[in-house]
Amino acid sequence: MNQKIKTIFNLVCWLTVALFISVKPAFSRDLQQVKEAGVLRHIGIPYANFVSYINKDGLYSAQGLDVELMQGFAQYIGVDYQFVPSTWSTAFGQLTGREAIFKDNEIQYGDAVVVSGDVISNGATILPWREELVDFSDDYFPSAVWLVARSDSSLTPIKPSGSIEQDIVSVKELMRGRDVLAMEQTCLDPNLYNLSVTGANIILPERARKLNEMVPAILNQDAESTLLDVPDTLIALEKWPGEIKVIGRFLNLSVWQLDLEKMPQSLEKHSTSI
Repeated sequence: MNQKIKTIFNLVCWLTVALFISVKPAFSRDLQQVKEAGVLRHIGIPYANFVSYINKDGLYSAQGLDVELMQGFAQYIGVDYQFVPSTWSTAFGQLTGREAIFKDNEIQYGDAVVVSGDVISNGATILPWREELVDFSDDYFPSAVWLVARSDSSLTPIKPSGSIEQDIVSVKELMRGRDVLAMEQTCLDPNLYNLSVTGANIILPERARKLNEMVPAILNQDAESTLLDVPDTLIALEKWPGEIKVIGRFLNLSVWQLDLEKMPQSLEKHSTSI
């Protein structure tokens, strides 16, 4: 095994360990059971260059950083890889066996559902309510949330002060009275950051929307500006050059990690030994 492959496998091992909890114990699968089943089920949500897929007649062709990580881990433990498509509103139910969303500043539990995956991996942000549902792997990607506006907006990018905290304060001051697009159940959820205190007019999508659809929405005049994470912002700047501008940093995010079910002791020991 050459050094490059060893490095990839070491990274995969640090980032990944499938673990498992569900409403019904019969649905739980620890590492040994994953090996016995012969397949690692990777729950993935389309997001930046972490996960993307094409659905052709019900067959999913997935690619991206997290797809490669999970494929590498599956190879490492000697099982097949299976991609399981998902959405932000259904992923945790697919992993834990019970639907759950964050609404009105609390976790709201829904129906019991069939567990269809062993690990969520698509660049998921660490949020307090998510930590109550799942365990997270070691972090592997830093991020932030920016305020992004159309180029014709009167909003002006802030002048960096040399202090991230002061820059964030400056951006929030500019938001008063402005239309700002946000999205619940994601890292752009206004409920997580008490966004209302900024005095911004918070606009939520009328229909289900993906993170990469936030910029097209403001270009379509749905709002003057939007909250947006760094990876999607960088992609949007390349895709729509001259049509949007970054006003500044709204929030310093926790690093992205893998979402894992609460880990049984035997699997925890395995991950530590790796």
